[in-house]
Amino acid sequence: MSERIPKVNQLIKRELGQLLLKEIDFSKNILVTLTRVETSADLEEAKIYVSVIPESQVNRVLHILETRIYDLQQKLNKRLQMRPTPRIRFCQEKETGQAGRIEEILEKLKK
Repeated sequence: MSERIPKVNQLIKRELGQLLLKEIDFSKNILVTLTRVETSADLEEAKIYVSVIPESQVNRVLHILETRIYDLQQKLNKRLQMRPTPRIRFCQEKETGQAGRIEEILEKLKK
């Protein structure tokens, strides 16, 4: 397997994380984390997985990101300087929530 896709994933995650810190004010009570990036093999699209605490704010955060996606895409394109630059798409990270529930169940079983 090529090393290019994992490197592109890390680069997008780092650069987009910095952009979100500088560009978007979600709220003081909301923690937004980019958990992972999955770029397609042809570099056409990149799914950005977002984890939000508290979980009740996921839809609000995804809406904010979607309304700013064009601006974020333009700034990311300038930072990456690669061709093609993958089109970004935000998705809710469901695996971290599942992992948290599994941890809770394991804790209950221990007791």
